[in-house]
Amino acid sequence: MATAKTKTPEQTTDVQDSALNELFIDELKDIYWAEKHLAKSLPKMAKAATSDELRAAIENHLSETENQITRLEDAFASIGEKAVAVKCEAMAGLLKEGEEIIAETEKGSITRDAGIISAAQKIEHYEIASYGTLKTLASVLGYNEAAELLDSTLQEEKACDSLLTKIAEAGINQKSKSEKK
Repeated sequence: MATAKTKTPEQTTDVQDSALNELFIDELKDIYWAEKHLAKSLPKMAKAATSDELRAAIENHLSETENQITRLEDAFASIGEKAVAVKCEAMAGLLKEGEEIIAETEKGSITRDAGIISAAQKIEHYEIASYGTLKTLASVLGYNEAAELLDSTLQEEKACDSLLTKIAEAGINQKSKSEKK
């Protein structure tokens, strides 16, 4: 693979040497780590879910997340960079919070499902912000292929967030309010 100093069809030397390019690559490394670690956490969330609908949504998002990891690898390749993961402190914190919610809620409760949805939507919102920013930076830098790849993931993250809202509003939130401690 080419390095950042090697020209690709979409790059110029000015772009390669820019601080914005460095920021873009750093942010790609960050979200790459985030997606890889989310893929490890989603099966635990699915197993902890009470609702079949929530479990299915999480399992479906695991499949999407695995595809998103591959898409990120393609985005790295499209700009001549090696796919490298650098710890994402934000995602590490969000995943820890999700684990704590599962540990602190009763197994088999609808309240646990409400907590899982809360944790999952915080993750989705972080991803939506990250992919929206990355897509914009890729466009500004002239990385058209990367921008398209990032936009595909952005649309999936938005759809997942909407589905989680639908599941919560379709009954989980209402049912959980009547559960006792």
